[in-house]
Amino acid sequence: MQTLDQLVLDENNIAFHPMMGNSYQLNDIAREIIILFKQYKTKDEIIKELSSKYDVTQNELFIDVSDFIAKVKVYGLQ
Repeated sequence: MQTLDQLVLDENNIAFHPMMGNSYQLNDIAREIIILFKQYKTKDEIIKELSSKYDVTQNELFIDVSDFIAKVKVYGLQ
């Protein structure tokens, strides 16, 4: 997800894309997903990492991460 690499994240969960000039308000999990994608983690690796950190099953996270990826595509960030 090359475009996600270009996002600048701040401590207030705001993501800014300098080339597009757009800002996005994120929740904590969305911010973590972006950070993990920027570390070149795969979708499965992200799900496993978040599952070990939070009290959420991998099945639930699969749905949530998949939904997030779909939204990223809608916003043109993939």
